[in-house]
Order: sequence, then C-alpha cells, then structure tokens
Amino acid sequence: MSKVSLIPYTIQSVVKETKVVPPGIELIEAPTIWEQGYSGNGMVIAVLDTGCDSDHFELKDRIIDGYNFTSDDNSDPTIFEDYNGHGTHVCGTIAATQNDVGVIGVAPKAKLLVLKVLGGQGYGDTKWVTEGVRYAIKWRGPNGERVRVISMSLGGKEKDITLHKAVQEAVQNDVLVVCAAGNEGDGNDETDEFAYPGSLPEVVQVGSVNLQGEISRFSNTNCHIDLVAPGEEVLSTYLNNEFAVLSGTSMAAPHVSGAVALIIEQGEKEFERPFTEAEIWAQLIKRTVSLNYSRRSQGNGLIKLATGLITRADDDKVSTTI
Repeated sequence: MSKVSLIPYTIQSVVKETKVVPPGIELIEAPTIWEQGYSGNGMVIAVLDTGCDSDHFELKDRIIDGYNFTSDDNSDPTIFEDYNGHGTHVCGTIAATQNDVGVIGVAPKAKLLVLKVLGGQGYGDTKWVTEGVRYAIKWRGPNGERVRVISMSLGGKEKDITLHKAVQEAVQNDVLVVCAAGNEGDGNDETDEFAYPGSLPEVVQVGSVNLQGEISRFSNTNCHIDLVAPGEEVLSTYLNNEFAVLSGTSMAAPHVSGAVALIIEQGEKEFERPFTEAEIWAQLIKRTVSLNYSRRSQGNGLIKLATGLITRADDDKVSTTI
C-alpha cells in the first residue's frame, strides 16, 4: 500500500496570543470580500489532514463534523484530534472565527469537516486519504449541507489509481479539490517536481509565494500548477490555543480553499443557482493576477479576490469561459 505524508514544512515561531488579520489573508484581498457581506456562510470545506484541535477557541465553532481514518486513538472514528499541529494550522487559515482576538481565516463563517487521514507523526496510507475523499463526497450535514471544497496539504511520490478515481468522483459531484503542489522545488522552473494528489490534472494545484509576491524557492514547478497563494511566514492557529508561523505549499493551499468558499457564496447568490465544479474553477481563475514568472511556476498567477468580481453582466461569460 502506498504512503502519503505531510509535505515538509517549516515551523518558524509559536506565539501564545495575537490580534491581527494575517498578512497572507490581506494579500489575497479577503477583507474586501468580507466588506461586501461574504464570509463563507453556508459553505462546508473538508480538510483532509492530521485532524484539528477541536477545543481551539478560534475553531471550535467552525467544526461541523469530523471522522478519523487513521490508527491514532485505537482507530476510534469519533476522535479526530490533531497531535501534530499541521491540520489545526490549515483549518485556521481557511476559517478561523472573526472574534476580535487571535487571527481570522479567509472564510471566517464557513464550516469545517475535519477528516483525519494522517496520524500524529504526519504519515498515513493512501487508502485513508481515498476513504476521506469518498466520505467527503457522501457526507451531508444536519440541514442538508454538503461539502463544496476538499482541501489537501499532503502528498506522496506515487500516483495512486484508486485515489485518482476518488478525486474524479469528487469533481463529478461538483466538489472542487484543492491540493498543495509540494516543497521539492529547486528554484529552477525548467525542472519538474511532482507530488500526488497535487499533480493530478483534476485538482487545483497550488504553489507558494512569499508575502512580497515572489515565487518560493521550495515550491514545486510543473505544467499542472493552477495558481499560487501565500505560503511563507503564514500565521494561523496551532495546538493548545496558540498560534504559529509556518511556511510551505501546505500553507498556500488553504488560502485557496477558503477563497473558493467566498467565491461560491458570492457567485451563487449573484446567479441564483448552484455552480458546477467547472464554473467554480473558472471563477477562481478569473481572480488571479499574473506575476513575472513562467506558467510552470505560477500557473495563472496569484489569487486576488477583488479581481474579476462577479456582476450580473458577466452571466454570459461564465458559460463561455469553461
């Protein structure tokens, strides 16, 4: 059975308290969308990671449900606690609550479905990830909610056919799948670095930039990169009600996952109908700004949420851009 693991990342600092909108969230212009009344309300994002600190004051009201697929806690499916910190950090970037303390996520009113597919050491079987994807597709909330986005900041060297089929199934069910590109980059955009599931053609593969909008040296480059987001010096939630600054494409992917929740909420209100997965992807790519890098490094560019804002006049364009 093939293995997957956390994409290596750097812990730069851990702090007990803070009160700030994280700079990466400012960089992608999420506050502009909040001011228009969109914060991810009604959106559910499945986070497949090391679990989540369900008692963290920034996250406990955001978690709608969870499931443990790993061997941690004697494989008890009801215990999806994070013994690593990575999953908690990812969850905070997506949806940390707006409460005037700590940090705030990209979509601070979205709900999180915490699917623990990696153990405390950061490793797991591809089978656990595959089961997590399929669980996310079938899951329904107490009020009929369903998962709109799957966020995965994990990877393996081998392409797994069963996981690939599960990802395809998610897309067919209009669930957008967002994955970190990986941190094996060598600073040369002419060389390929592939991690899976990030390099699957059906997923949104996210590379990393620093807070100045420069491509991170560690960010994988290949022909499947879709876009980039902040992945260096990312401040978010951490274990024990604390906060941490981490770096890696693992930190870039959740910026996009949260952004997609805002895009869906805004777009479906404007168009008064559900979006397909292809339409969600098209609306996401409309909100990118090209940087001075090759497509193999940046894909379509850096996500900027205030770019390409939806208006009713765009209705015809949606059907023609996908």
